[in-house]
Amino acid sequence: MTALSSSGRGPLRLAALACAALATGALAASGVTGLEPRAAQASSHREAPLISGQPQYDNTDVYAFVSPDKPDTTTIVANWLPFEEPAGGPNFYSFADDAQYDIHIDSDGDAQGDLIYRWTFKDHVKNGRTFLFNTGPVTTLDDPDLNITQTYDIDVLRLRNQRVTSTTKIADDLPVAPSNVGKASMPDYQTLRDQAVRRLPGGTTAFAGQADDPFFLDLRVFDLLYGGDLSEVGNDTLKGYSVNSIALQVPTAYIRQSQKQPIVGIWSTTQRRSAGGHWTQVSRLGMPLVNEVVVPVKDKDKFNASHPWNDGDFLPFVTQPELPKLIEGIYKIKAPAEPRNDLVSVFLTGVDKLNKPPHVRPAEALRLNTSVPPSAEPKRLGVLDGDNAGFPNGRRLSDDVLDIALQVVEGELLGQKNDLGDAVDQNDQKFGSSFPYLALPEAGSRGTVAKGAGTKVSQDGLLTGGASSAAGSDATTRTLVVSAVATGVGVLLVGLGLLWWRMRRRTSYS
Repeated sequence: MTALSSSGRGPLRLAALACAALATGALAASGVTGLEPRAAQASSHREAPLISGQPQYDNTDVYAFVSPDKPDTTTIVANWLPFEEPAGGPNFYSFADDAQYDIHIDSDGDAQGDLIYRWTFKDHVKNGRTFLFNTGPVTTLDDPDLNITQTYDIDVLRLRNQRVTSTTKIADDLPVAPSNVGKASMPDYQTLRDQAVRRLPGGTTAFAGQADDPFFLDLRVFDLLYGGDLSEVGNDTLKGYSVNSIALQVPTAYIRQSQKQPIVGIWSTTQRRSAGGHWTQVSRLGMPLVNEVVVPVKDKDKFNASHPWNDGDFLPFVTQPELPKLIEGIYKIKAPAEPRNDLVSVFLTGVDKLNKPPHVRPAEALRLNTSVPPSAEPKRLGVLDGDNAGFPNGRRLSDDVLDIALQVVEGELLGQKNDLGDAVDQNDQKFGSSFPYLALPEAGSRGTVAKGAGTKVSQDGLLTGGASSAAGSDATTRTLVVSAVATGVGVLLVGLGLLWWRMRRRTSYS
């Protein structure tokens, strides 16, 4: 399949693409929770009503792939806390300390977790008498100037019929990579990232901390499918924003049933402790975009409260998806005939002879065939472009899941060939070549400038749009600083003058 370039997409194709991606995403988000959770609430990039107001517990995406530089291991990445504005201090972004962040692994296809990797976090404050996140330049994770820190534990839970049979702690009080406050506060953030990557016993490697949001897409599909006329398309809506990530690289033999049955199902959940002391599932996510686009408003919170083995309750939303009908109504692209059993194979069971486990129970999860080796040259459209190591066989950071989803929703697997897409084909930041592979988070010192074309200071001192120079010119910067200081001194002198004048007046009348 030939992928269209941004300039080569026609209006109808772009619209259909956006719609398909949304539908695909909605299917993917229906992961399972663990261990008798109570009522759940929602998950992903603000895809359900309740969780949109609880960002610390809101899981945005899950990725799972055979590690390209260590093919005997599998890497799993899960992200929380969407749309982190880099300059959003002084209370920067942390994991919740009253939550359980879980990654579930189903090794036999029965829609029940056999293994859970559970992260829990603790907050630490060195000096509560300052408003500052850091009190000076931070060069190490244990720097005394890093005022607010977090640590985490990882427990491995083995289950049978959703009952825990054993619990093993594999990480204790490991440091979290902090939010990237800015270049003055954290002059070498890469060093902090490297220090946060920790090797654990048994060949496992772990990371927790802030990262650039790896999901790339144009989210303006919600504005009547890109404005109703594709006037809004081609902008990476998540550019410049960060997320909080947990990542795990584990020997593949630990998580799969056997070499003969190498397919695993993966999803994530967040549990929050209620006022009564019970753990309540508030977020669930497996494949991308499912709850946003496939599940209707009335069932979004219910969907996140449910378990994968009950996903049959949501089957009509998959076999009779809303998105193709919307595309047909707005852009006159004929919707494929229903029922959409092709979507069931992609999102609920896995694809025959690729990532469908034997005796599978239909359920929403990210399914990965760990026996498929990583691609030397990954293709952004994954399986649709002949790259079986990509989505929907697991999900790599570089997979263009929105384009893939749109094309599938519009009938690609039914012979209705199309090259739909949202004109956003790759992430704005380059991914790493080694674990945790995520791009570094945007520095807060750049703030919102990172998401736009930049700003520069004109001669009259007004902010104007346009590309910024390398440093905005040192001379201009010095001029601004001097001007600001002079202004502050002037205000102070005027204030002191007014105070002296008032005191003289009081003295003269007494």
